[in-house]
Amino acid sequence: MIYQIEGKLIEKTPTYAVIDAGGVGYIMQISLNTFTKIGDSEKCKLFTESLYIRDDMPKFYGFFDVAERNLFRQLVSVSGVGGTSALLMLSSLSAAEIQQAIVTGNVMLLKSVKGIGEKTAQRIIVDLKGKMGKEEFSSDFFVGSHNKIKEEALSALVMLGFNKLAADKVLDKVLKTEGTGQTVEQMIKSALKNL
Repeated sequence: MIYQIEGKLIEKTPTYAVIDAGGVGYIMQISLNTFTKIGDSEKCKLFTESLYIRDDMPKFYGFFDVAERNLFRQLVSVSGVGGTSALLMLSSLSAAEIQQAIVTGNVMLLKSVKGIGEKTAQRIIVDLKGKMGKEEFSSDFFVGSHNKIKEEALSALVMLGFNKLAADKVLDKVLKTEGTGQTVEQMIKSALKNL
């Protein structure tokens, strides 16, 4: 089992990335969210997961952060949800949106993903709702690896004269509503609209 892979990014498309690690090029299936977060960097680190389609043919998946990989693992544990369907869900919705849909029982949102029917959406909610407790559904989930970006935005808002506690709450709200793929500047602009 490979936990993560880091190396030179040889090729990147919205559906896969090729990473050269130690002279070996690894093809990793990725979500659109991971594609966006990788950006144009020459080096890349992805957290990995492998699924066996057949006994002799593994398929490797790469994720920009651990939170997305953990959600992928939970999704593929549901009967009727394979790697392709789970990756499509993570490309259509953010990890936070999927988790919120599961916790709130929002069948319509999950059903909006191509290939996910009503029965599968209901099964995902029934199977995973209990695994996504309130402690996991906190602002830390939305911040994930973007904790540093939030801290920088919070520091800037405090320097601008805003109350730290109020600014922190607004930034959490911004992360929940607009997702984690934002720059510090975008977060500050969004927060200023709500302060």
